[in-house]
Amino acid sequence: MMPTDASREPRLWYLVPAAGVGSRMQADRPKQYLELSPGGCVLEATLATLKRALPEAGLCLVLGADDGYFSPSMVPWQDWLRADGGSERADSVLAGLDCLSRHAHDDDLVLVHDVARPCVREADIHALVATARRSADGAILAAPASDTMKRAAPAGDSRPHGDGGGDGDKERAPSIAHTEPRVGLWHAFTPQAFPLGLLRRALREALGENPALITDEASALEACGRAPVLVAAARDNLKITHPEDLAMARLLLAAREALPDSPRTSA
Repeated sequence: MMPTDASREPRLWYLVPAAGVGSRMQADRPKQYLELSPGGCVLEATLATLKRALPEAGLCLVLGADDGYFSPSMVPWQDWLRADGGSERADSVLAGLDCLSRHAHDDDLVLVHDVARPCVREADIHALVATARRSADGAILAAPASDTMKRAAPAGDSRPHGDGGGDGDKERAPSIAHTEPRVGLWHAFTPQAFPLGLLRRALREALGENPALITDEASALEACGRAPVLVAAARDNLKITHPEDLAMARLLLAAREALPDSPRTSA
C-alpha cells in the first residue's frame, strides 16, 4: 500500500466487480454481457455512465479469470486495472482492493459499484463523492423505504397453498410473521465510497470473522464499528437481477435519451 501523502489530493477510483454469472437471469451468458441497447451490453452502459460522471477517476475492473465474453473495447478508459474475481462478490471486491493497493494511496477514495446498475444518475455520484470526502467512515447511495415491509415467518411455519382440493403436494408459500416498522429503513444502492485503506482493512477483517454478514461494503464497515453516511439518491438506480429488471433498465435509459432534459444528471 502506498503511504498517505498530506501534500497530495486523494485520487478517485472506481472498483467494479463484474465476475459474477447472474444465474437468476436464466440467460445464456452472464448478465453483464446481455444486450441493454443496440450494440451495447450492460457492462458497457454502466462503465460509460461512470466515465461521464467522473472522467478523472481511475478504474479497477474485476473479471472472471476465464471470462470469454469480455473485450477491452468495452472499457472507455485508456489506462485501467484488471483483477481476477473470487468465488463471492466480497472476495472479488477484496481482490480489486488488493490490486488497487499497488497503484493507489490509503486515502484515495474508492467507489465500489455494481456492474448491474447501469441507471445510476451522474448527479447522485457527484453528491456521493462530496459527502464521502467529508466523512471519515465513507458514504453510500441509498433511498428511504417507502413500501410496507413484511417479515416472513420461518420456513417451518409457512402455510400450504393450492386449489383447496385436498392435501396433495401443495406448494408452501411464506406467511407473514409481522410488519416491520419502515421508519429509519433505507434501501442500499451503489456506488459505495470509502478510503481505500479503511475499506480494505474492514473487508479483510469482516470476511475473516463472519463472511455471511457481508452483503455490501458498508456492512463490512458496520462490523468494524463504523457508521457510513446515507446519501439520498434517485430510486431508479435499479439492479438488474431478474429478466424483468433488464426490460425496465432498457426503458429507463431509452426514456432518458429521448427526453430533452435528461434526468441522468438530476434527481
